[in-house]
Amino acid sequence: MTRIRIPYHTSALEADLPSECQSVILTPSCHAATDARPPSIDEQRRRVGRALDQPIGSQPLETLATGRATATIITSDHTRPVPSRITLPLLLERLRRGNPAIDIRILVATGCHRATTPDEMCEKFGEEIVRRETFLMHDCTDTASLRQLARLPSGGELWLNRAALDTDLLVAEGFIEPHFFAGFSGGRKSVLPGIAGRATVLANHCAAFIADPRARAGSLDDNPIHRDMLFAARQARLAFILNVTINADKS
Repeated sequence: MTRIRIPYHTSALEADLPSECQSVILTPSCHAATDARPPSIDEQRRRVGRALDQPIGSQPLETLATGRATATIITSDHTRPVPSRITLPLLLERLRRGNPAIDIRILVATGCHRATTPDEMCEKFGEEIVRRETFLMHDCTDTASLRQLARLPSGGELWLNRAALDTDLLVAEGFIEPHFFAGFSGGRKSVLPGIAGRATVLANHCAAFIADPRARAGSLDDNPIHRDMLFAARQARLAFILNVTINADKS
């Protein structure tokens, strides 16, 4: 028997194969060509900072924060490799630079996933920021924390978290990669499915839409899933997004 190890989350899965079976590792060419040494933490911070200095199609975050009493940052949960230890402190710093008195809440976009545990929170965001900042955990089944808005273009009900709707400035962070039915991840997905009610997520992620030939990786034109997501983000008045790209090592 031959034992193989398959990377899985933070550890690995093991499997025993008959000796006559040959096992090989196939590495995508884009990964093989990647520099094995990721940029340092300081360099990653500098790169994100430069992007925040020159946002695309938006005023700087500091300007958007001026005159706003409250802000909510939508952040990804434990299932997404967003480098929040780098990005989230920079977003907080920029908001407070523009408005030192602004009241900020951080909404964890769990979608239909389970709640992120305290240990996972500290692992993802760092103990200091978890202790210092106000975090809210989205619950797609808690109707008291949701509000119904206009119907989605597809006809489904649109329910979103009240904490995002009741804030003066809604900001999101995420990462972009090809998504097998939404076209690409990032951006509007922080709202739908991120902070949407269960009925809304199920309407958007229905079998008919996933089977639609326009709902494919890298495809946004006439993609019914993307169309609903974009509509939800506009209904939520999502004002600013920090998206990053990551390498094969999630750096």
